[in-house]
Amino acid sequence: MSKTIRIGGASGFWGDSMTAAPQLVEHGELDYLVFDYLAEITMSIMARARAKSPELGYAADFVSPTMRSCLPTIAKQGMKVISNAGGVNPEACGAALEALIEELGLDLKVAVVVGDDLIERAQELRGRGIKEMFSSTEMPEELMSMNAYLGAFPVARALDEGADIVVTGRGVDSAVTLGACIHAFGWSPDKYDELAGGSLAGHIIECGAQATGGLFTDWAETTGWDNIGYPFVDVSADGSFVVGKPDNTGGLVVPGTVSEQLVYEIGDPQAYILPDVVCDFSQVQIESVGTDRVRVSNTKGRQPTDTYKVCATYRDGFRVGLYLTIGGIDADKKARKTADAILARCSRMLAERDLPDFTETSVEVVGAESSYGPHSRIHRPREVILKLAAKHPIAAVLGSLLREATSSATSMSPGTTGMGGNRAKPSPVVRLFSFLLDKSEVAAHVKMGVGSWEIPAAAGAPLDAAAIERPTAPPSPDLGSQPTTVALVALAWGRSGDKGNKANIGIIARKPEYLPFIREALTERAVAAYYAHILEGGVDRFDLPGISALNFLLHDILGGGGIASLRNDPQGKAYAQMLLDFPIPVSKELAERDKLETLD
Repeated sequence: MSKTIRIGGASGFWGDSMTAAPQLVEHGELDYLVFDYLAEITMSIMARARAKSPELGYAADFVSPTMRSCLPTIAKQGMKVISNAGGVNPEACGAALEALIEELGLDLKVAVVVGDDLIERAQELRGRGIKEMFSSTEMPEELMSMNAYLGAFPVARALDEGADIVVTGRGVDSAVTLGACIHAFGWSPDKYDELAGGSLAGHIIECGAQATGGLFTDWAETTGWDNIGYPFVDVSADGSFVVGKPDNTGGLVVPGTVSEQLVYEIGDPQAYILPDVVCDFSQVQIESVGTDRVRVSNTKGRQPTDTYKVCATYRDGFRVGLYLTIGGIDADKKARKTADAILARCSRMLAERDLPDFTETSVEVVGAESSYGPHSRIHRPREVILKLAAKHPIAAVLGSLLREATSSATSMSPGTTGMGGNRAKPSPVVRLFSFLLDKSEVAAHVKMGVGSWEIPAAAGAPLDAAAIERPTAPPSPDLGSQPTTVALVALAWGRSGDKGNKANIGIIARKPEYLPFIREALTERAVAAYYAHILEGGVDRFDLPGISALNFLLHDILGGGGIASLRNDPQGKAYAQMLLDFPIPVSKELAERDKLETLD
């Protein structure tokens, strides 16, 4: 088949810009429009909503205003829509869409994918003694949500049956894109390379404008953030694709922006495990093929595993965080003294009431580069923001912390100020419990009208990571007789993100000849030492020679991650930016040839 299909990515998370869908619908010339709304924390929020009302538990704003404003044009163009906006209640989302379609007088069919929600089986699974896959802890007694990550074949079947809109619950983020590819090209479950290519296409566009210039290391080169273009992919039958954005929009699509998105939130690039395929991104080729057009090819795949990943969420007490602005000479010292005093006062008050102390506290001084630890370059800042956060089993105790912190404005440091009227409120700490479950125990169904179809999972086998053939390491670089040092940012782009309590940092060489210098300096030990002030686990390094890149996986570094963390950066979003200051020895000849700014 020589045809291509165009798929637009209109949402990277629940709360993404409302301009994305209209832009792509009006100017993207799409065959498919896909939306990714879900994260583990999103599932817990939706579960709380469903507990209050059986009609809730999905991304209501997907129905209105998004689909309300776009459906007439979508119907006129014959575009298909695929979204995981169903959250923990996809059937309610489907019913709301059907009501909207009837109200608008349109003729569109809605299909719903169900089967991922396992919360009713929590007691049974707990009775088996299932342990958390990373920490080996016992399953908590009370869970908020429990969902298996389904794959793309149910989405494809819904499209095969004539659906115009497909709504799913929890699936892997890329499944909304891969499902369209399977339907359009007829890929069978054993077309591993094609499935891996379609999955990578989904991975590239699943975070919205992050592939089109958003968060790009060379941010100064991007323009028009107020009208940034959202991504689309033109996918071919062999699984290769071209990334682009609508004309006359802001942002930037170049190999660097697409490469950064490839390494975003991945672990082992040769074992990127999805329900339908295990992807190998290590030899992917990324090249510019025109203005704001980048071709991605040579993705490889292997047989999927025989299990689904299941993620449950549960409450573990409460947390609160507050921010105070402190100005004047030695503002950072005043901020730390203020934090110490507030915590000491509150701890004394708790002891006097025979209440337990805070289970965890966090103090960060924004403006003094406290997140950099020993790498901070700030000396005697004159304006900082004190971030003070704590956890406790009792929400009211955290309310007392807020009150005592407010009193600091008149009883502690001079120069304490801040925007009034927006006092924080205690909120639940939500933690993640992940485990693997045999695919035979999860039944995915497609429902449309009076029809219902069970979709069997693709056959799989346990992954033997030890059998993966790793890329050959490049030879050590020649530093010459007079080596010099440059900052990593002169040689590379970087992007970081989170996976639970882990963070990944992808580093992509700007030129292939830079990679040996980067790799020689950025060892696992060097990266671990650089983040030693916040790192509690180890560091793994992986090679992606196809795009001249390295990926670092940092274990236990996010203070629990998500809304279980008290950190100012609970998702590691700034970690790559921090590492781009790292000094890299290079030859003097290379520095002079490429006019690299040296640190010597």
